[in-house]
Amino acid sequence: MTYNFDEIVDRRGTNCVKWDETSDRDIIPLWVADMDFKAAPAIQQAIMKRAQHGVFGYTIVGNDYYDAVISWFQRRHQWTIHREEILYTTGVVPAMSVAVKALTMPGEKVLILSPDYNCFFSSVRNNGCEVLESILLRKDDTFGVDWDDFEAKCADEKTTVFLLCNPHNPTGRVWTREELEHMNDICLCHDVKVVSDEIHCELMMPGHTFQPFAAVSEDCRQNSVILNSPSKSFNIAGLQAANIICAQPSWRRRLDRAININEVCDLNPFGPVALIAAYNESEDWIDELNLYLWDNYCALRTFFDKQLPQCKVCQLQGTYLPWVDVSALNIPVDDLCERLLQQGKVWVNPGTMYGPQSGQGYIRINIACPRALLMEGLQRIKNVVG
Repeated sequence: MTYNFDEIVDRRGTNCVKWDETSDRDIIPLWVADMDFKAAPAIQQAIMKRAQHGVFGYTIVGNDYYDAVISWFQRRHQWTIHREEILYTTGVVPAMSVAVKALTMPGEKVLILSPDYNCFFSSVRNNGCEVLESILLRKDDTFGVDWDDFEAKCADEKTTVFLLCNPHNPTGRVWTREELEHMNDICLCHDVKVVSDEIHCELMMPGHTFQPFAAVSEDCRQNSVILNSPSKSFNIAGLQAANIICAQPSWRRRLDRAININEVCDLNPFGPVALIAAYNESEDWIDELNLYLWDNYCALRTFFDKQLPQCKVCQLQGTYLPWVDVSALNIPVDDLCERLLQQGKVWVNPGTMYGPQSGQGYIRINIACPRALLMEGLQRIKNVVG
């Protein structure tokens, strides 16, 4: 490999949420979704060059930013984006709140596929709407949509938006073109708009291909608002740059207004620089990263198969967040995670964060770290429950 993902970078003392949230220096954090790898060299170099200027005032987002976004998605995902369709903002979670504010009225319902990313719940509720959960069906070691339930909930007259996680966090599903098209057909039938969070779109495991929702068909393009960013894939979340992509001019006007109402309309000087370097110069880095993450996942799965066979690791198609069924331990997952933290000094997320009912019996583990660190964390889990 060209890049050394085995390098252990000491992140403590950098005001890092993942490592500095606790003062206990013995804890291995395998929880919040950021990576312990240095950003791609081109990104580091671009930021250092910008920093050397020494003045960091208000920032214009130039044509090179839009060109980088358009070029990346065209060549990597065969998705044609037009310049006027792109609205920038500070992050995908703010973008999500913008979309909910722009496309709903307080008291309406927003449909999600549960378990789901925890900010989906808060974003919907913070905008005065009700979360409506369609529980995913477990199929062997993966998950699928309960289509009858999904359609019934779209048919609810108060449901106006379907908030999709594509790829899906926390189950690791990468939705197929056929599944996405079926979702949209049902949504169109019931006048439900689709907002698709695609922040994990570059994190693909072998044998799986990301399908942008808006590139499935013209109907999907016209009935969707897409949220994406290089932040998760290139480990630059702290630089705060994301995009809302929408083909509908009338929706874009409402989205733009909501961006300004929410005061998330300005990027810092480093976000655009990092995005351009990621999309224009770091494609080989993301390809190597995905291979390393796959090897980490295989190591995790082998560990559980041999050391904790009662716990079942779900199939990871995308993201770096394996979803593990620990129900056989007969311990409520919140209690289990607290025990792992206090006794094992390893921090993982309880599934109940992602759905009080649908996440019960599961934990989410972040494998985006050097393999030696991951294996030490897994051994600590075994020491507590094995």
